Amino acid sequence: MKADMLLDAKGLACPMPIVKTKKAMNELMSGQVLEIHATDKGTKNDLSAWVKSTGHELLTHSEENEVLKFWVKKR
Repeated sequence: MKADMLLDAKGLACPMPIVKTKKAMNELMSGQVLEIHATDKGTKNDLSAWVKSTGHELLTHSEENEVLKFWVKKR
């Protein structure tokens, strides 16, 4: 999936992946996609809840070599 920006949050513990995601989303325009890479397993639930509360759209996610990957579309 094509992303407009990549956020590397690998090695960061909660809540830093969400804090960095919020900051990165502020730099994007509506309709653009942010790809997030994280290693903290809690990010999956945290990001899902954050996306729901902000109105952004979690397009898809995957796990590859213990790296969680998320694609979020800015509303």
